[in-house]
Amino acid sequence: MNLQELNAFAIARKVDELNLISMEGGIYLLEARMHGAAYPLSDPQGKMLMLRSVEHARDVLHNLPVLPFNLVHTSVHDEMCGLGASGEESLKVPLAWRSAL
Repeated sequence: MNLQELNAFAIARKVDELNLISMEGGIYLLEARMHGAAYPLSDPQGKMLMLRSVEHARDVLHNLPVLPFNLVHTSVHDEMCGLGASGEESLKVPLAWRSAL
């Protein structure tokens, strides 16, 4: 899904939430969740849309309707302690749509 498609789905109120997924190396990926399924966002070349920060994501999304927006850390224990993946859920933190600045 690209940003134009995301905008159309958001206007039609079909997007349940947006998740900004924190990856190792300071990279963030964005996914839209609709009806329980995840749809990763792609850039204009069709590659995975990679973002640098929460603020970068807000800049990219500023023209879209306001949606529930979360920061997701997929393997908290692995990142913090070097442990293997466990059955525990990811850490999901709600974010404000707009920056407080």
